[in-house]
Amino acid sequence: MKIEVWSDYVCPFCYIGKRRLEHALKQLGLEEKSEVIFKAYQLDPNTPVASDQSVVERLAGKYNVSKTEAKNMLNNIEEQAKSVDLHYQVDKMKTSNTLDAHRLSKFAEKHGVEKEVTERLLHGYFVEGERIDTEEVLVAIATEAGLDAKKTSEMLHSNNFEDEVKIDIKEAQEIGVQGVPFFVINRKYAISGAQPTEAFVEALEKIAEEEGMAKPKLQVLGTNDGGQCDDETCDI
Repeated sequence: MKIEVWSDYVCPFCYIGKRRLEHALKQLGLEEKSEVIFKAYQLDPNTPVASDQSVVERLAGKYNVSKTEAKNMLNNIEEQAKSVDLHYQVDKMKTSNTLDAHRLSKFAEKHGVEKEVTERLLHGYFVEGERIDTEEVLVAIATEAGLDAKKTSEMLHSNNFEDEVKIDIKEAQEIGVQGVPFFVINRKYAISGAQPTEAFVEALEKIAEEEGMAKPKLQVLGTNDGGQCDDETCDI
């Protein structure tokens, strides 16, 4: 099962959705039978790099509400994150431009460590409060995943992998993605948003059956009045 996930590293629901997908795959025993590929998406390409603006301030300005109201909006997301054992640090989060983070992910993909880098970028932004649009942070994340610091720095000072990021974003537009996270399975099915784990399980189970990856569940008909033997006991 090929699962393509369009997401952005500053999208709080993208990290939650990632966890819920992972839990669903584990629950269904499909982890080894599935390939999860993360695709680039930018919620706001015009976000200033290394800005001092907090996410709370940004949200308050965007929706023309007080900082307290903005914080309350984020607190709701914090609670949802806790349901999948993610502990967001809303007060630490700074707005970040994610182009370089996406380029780093593409660079990591080339070296086979994109899963580690993707997880670390999300964790760094939401849990550690790191500015994931600074060279210092991105190089540190890369080296943690086993990438060479010098080569990573050279990549960040170039335009390498920018075209690949743009291709992902263009493809998202072509298939009608209007928000993230957005999950595409086997290029035939789509799941929009960070659905509850149970919804992922139900959808993936159905897809697995239709794709011949799992035995179909039988629909039991009739009533409960029929006689039946279970092990050595018979209900008459």
